[in-house]
Formats: sequence, C-alpha cells, structure tokens
Amino acid sequence: MSLDSLLQIAFYLFALLALARPLGGYMARVYQGRPTWFDPSLAPLERLIYRLSGVDPKREMRWTDYAIALLLFNLLGTLALFALQRLQAYLPLNPQGLPAIGPDSAFNTAVSFATNTNWQGYSGETTMSYLTQMLGLTVQNFVSAATGMATLVALVRGFARKNAGTLGNFWVDLTRSILYILLPLSLVLALALVGQGVVQTFGSYRTVALQQPVGYPQAGTDAQGRPATATVELKEQTLALGPAASQIAIKQLGTNGGGFFNANSAHPFENPTPLSNFLELLAILLIPAALCHTFGAMVGDARQGWAILAAMTLIFVALVLVAVPLEQAGNPGLAALGVDQAASDTQPGGNMEGKEARFGIADSVLWAVATTAASNGSVNAMHDSFTPLGGMIPLWLMQLGEVVFGGVGSGLYGMIVFALVAVFVAGLMIGRTPEYLGKKIEAYEVKMATLVILIPPLVVLVGTAVAVMAGAGKAGVANPGAHGFTEILYAFSSAGNNNGSAFAGLSANTPFYNTALGIAMLFARFWLAVPTLAIAGSLAAKKIVPAGVGTLPTHTPLFVALLIGTVAVVGALAFLPVLALGPVAEHLQMIGVH
Repeated sequence: MSLDSLLQIAFYLFALLALARPLGGYMARVYQGRPTWFDPSLAPLERLIYRLSGVDPKREMRWTDYAIALLLFNLLGTLALFALQRLQAYLPLNPQGLPAIGPDSAFNTAVSFATNTNWQGYSGETTMSYLTQMLGLTVQNFVSAATGMATLVALVRGFARKNAGTLGNFWVDLTRSILYILLPLSLVLALALVGQGVVQTFGSYRTVALQQPVGYPQAGTDAQGRPATATVELKEQTLALGPAASQIAIKQLGTNGGGFFNANSAHPFENPTPLSNFLELLAILLIPAALCHTFGAMVGDARQGWAILAAMTLIFVALVLVAVPLEQAGNPGLAALGVDQAASDTQPGGNMEGKEARFGIADSVLWAVATTAASNGSVNAMHDSFTPLGGMIPLWLMQLGEVVFGGVGSGLYGMIVFALVAVFVAGLMIGRTPEYLGKKIEAYEVKMATLVILIPPLVVLVGTAVAVMAGAGKAGVANPGAHGFTEILYAFSSAGNNNGSAFAGLSANTPFYNTALGIAMLFARFWLAVPTLAIAGSLAAKKIVPAGVGTLPTHTPLFVALLIGTVAVVGALAFLPVLALGPVAEHLQMIGVH
C-alpha cells in the first residue's frame, strides 16, 4: 500500500473521530430534552407540529405502544410512496413526462426506502419524476433514518432508567431526530455540495452539443434492399438534471444511499470533485460514529460509548487495510496479457476496472468499505468489478449484521445487542449472571438478542438458496459460475441487512427479485426493531445493580476484543460456506487459470 493511500485513510479517520464527540454530545442534549443552539428557531416549529398532529409530547409509551406507532407510521409511509410511484404520470413536477412505475418495482422501491435500505432496481433519471424523487424518496430518507435513531434512543433509555414502564414517545423522538439533527446537517451539506457543482434544479433535461462527435456503426439496408452497415455520427447528448443535491445530502447523512442518478456517487452530477467525494464519504459514517458518544452520554458513562466506537473502528480499519492492497495488486489475468498494473507517476496501477479515475483505488475502496459498514449502499465505484477477495470485504461487512457503524441508530442498537451476547458468553465462562451497564441480562433479553442476530443470516441464506434454485432467479444472472453466485448472494446480503448496494451484474428489476428482495428488506428491518424494543422495555423495568467484584468491565480493551470476537465469529460461522462457494472459489479460479 502506498504512502498516499495511507495518508488518505488516516486523514479521513482523523476527521471522522474528531467530529464524533461534539456531534454526539449535541445529539445527547436533543434526546434528553436539554437546551440546544436551535431551540429559539426550531422549538416553536416543533410545538406546532405536535399541535397539528395531535401529539402530547409529555405522554410516554410502553415498549409495545412504541413498536406499534413505529410499525404503523412506516406502513403508511410505504403505502404513500407506492401510490406516488403508481400515479406519477398524472402528477406535477414531471417535465420529462415519465410514465407510472410498474407494481412490482413500485413495491420494491417503497419497501426499500421505508426500511432505510435504498436498494434500487431502476435508473433514477429515466424512471422517477422530480416529485417522486423529492416527496417520495427524499422524505423517506429522512423518516426512515429518524426511525432507526428513535429505536436506538428507546433502547438507551432502557439502560438509563430503572423500575420504569415507559421508553419515551416515538413521535417526539422521530420529530426531534429530523428537526434538530438531520435537517440542519443536510442543509449544510447540500449547500456545500451545490458549491462543488452537484446539480439542484427543477429545470428539464438539457440537450447539448458534443465537443467531439462520436461515430458508431448501425445495421441497415442499401438502396437495393441488401444488408449494409452505415456510420451514424452522434453530435449531441441529453443531460439528466434535477434537484439532486438536497437528496444526496440526506442519502449520505441518513445512511440511505439511494442515488438520484443510476450511477449513484460515481455520477459527476452527484459527486463532481475530490472535495465532494470526501464530504459525502465523511457524511456516511458521521452520525453512526457520533451516536456512540451519544449512547455513553445518555447512560452516564462516556467510556461505554468509546468502547463500542473502538470496536467498530478497529474492524473497519482492519478491513480497509486488507481491501486496498487486494485491489492495488491488480488482476493476474491482465498481467498475463502484458498490461502494466504497477502504480507510477502516470497511472494509479492496480485493478482500475469499474473505478473512477478521479478517485483512484484508495478512495474507491475506502468508500466501498464505509458504505457497506454503514448500511449506506451508495457507491463511487462498481463493486462487481472488484477482485474476488476485494469484493468479498464489503460483502462480509454486510453479513456481519451492519453493526460496524451500521445505519443511523440501527447499527448501534445492533452492536449493543452483540454486546449483550458478549457479556452473556462471559457470564457463562465464570458462572455468574451477566450484567451490562448495571442491568442483569437474563433469559428474555438473550432470546430477543438471538432473534436480532439470527434473522438476517436466515433471510440472506434462504433467499439466496431460493434464487439459485428458481428459474426466475437464475435468469437474472449474466455471469455464470462463482461470480454469478456471488452476485445473487450479494443482492440478498444487501437486502437482508438493509444496505442497498449491489454488485450491479445481476438483472434484479424483475417480478421475482423485486418481490423476494422486498420481503427480505421488511424482515431485516422490522423483525429486528421490534425485538430491540422488547429488550429496551425489559431493561427499563429492572433496577440498576451496583458493579461488584465479579462484574465484567465493559469499557476496557479486554471487552473491546471480546466484542470484536463475538461479531466476527457469528459472521464467519454463518456465512463461511457460501463465501467459499462464491468469492473464494472465484479467487482460486483466477489464480489457478493464470
């Protein structure tokens, strides 16, 4: 790995960790109802929202009421987005006259954005009107992110409270997440991106003349009706535009990932410069990292948050440092053809297939690892073109359960569930009832934690098995063999862990994949959120037990290592066989043939 690559990674991590503490402290104040900088301007708007919606902000909810409110809100949001897509041909802000979206694609997209997955089986610039992009997709980017943050806050209150029957108010947590956190950050980032050249307009698409006309052959017939080939010169191009910057900002900050354009953040209108690339990449992990400090502040022990952040960061750094050399080493198949893949002053070297020359290998791999670590799913390079083992890194990160930073809120509550399992295992070793943050971890919490940990692998593995057996599933594979299998596995790993990125070689916009992946997204989101709230309700009702001689400290390097081991072992055991059939087998084929 080059010094330049190491410096880029180090600077990114420095900026991320430096911002985590102040933002995390601010978010703790928001959720604790303490004064913030934005109270003078936003508090009146917050009160107005409660009055118009009939919400009593002082009324707290039991965990069951909290879960019901969460499920009903997201159900209504899904239905509204589905209807908007089906009716877009008759609605305004559709300057290109785009038709209604088919029912299976509309179902998949509605579920995808409501579950914070943002899997996209369509091309945005040729499918979605401006109104659908803004009122449908962008709104869901905000509320799905806020739903994950609200669930996390409810779980944190379960640890912070004692002998309590309530966890707060879902509507208040949702509203404050959007008003005080997501909206201000998105506004700042959107303005910065517009300054870098990201488009933001309601104007229709532009047709412009090419600086260098391109000729291409076209089959036809001559004057006598005989087959002939003529050269057609292309002199102009239609440029897709739209209100992109506002959606890009929340797509990154909310770990959503859905691109305004089909090429996502590899598109120059979404990500035009190295600075915009850095800002968007920083935004992906910013809130998930900062929420670790929020967690520590709300439970009254900042060290607990730093321990979890340390575990996340160590896993992340280790995988980045593995993935970059794998891509920088290049492809043996190209080396056999005499292609120079060595880095030099005139070329980046390595495996540049599917990567933007603007960003190179280090930034492309760093983005790939960050986006799959964070349940974001946006891309600035095509993961399908990574080397087999290089592509396995983002695949495995998703399969760990999206807990290495993970989605906003959902990643941290997933990691806290792993922490419960870690202290349970430690308790078994010493024959003592495990404790975490002063709460006894008993059979009920372990059963709910088991659901949270086992449902994603079940969804991924069953979905993949069905797809590789069904004719409709195999029909979408363009690359047979181990790579085609990896494409299917990647798709279900992405949907079954609410990530949204794709290997891009799978034709997934079909009734089979739209339906199967939509169901996978629903299971992965709500069948995890509800058990998490159940854990929160159980913990809130318990008393806080003072730490004793046999209590395992959960802020030490030993616990960080135990937590990392728990995450890695669960991920390895669940997915090692399918990884051997996919990327590992493809790697062996690559080095064996060449």
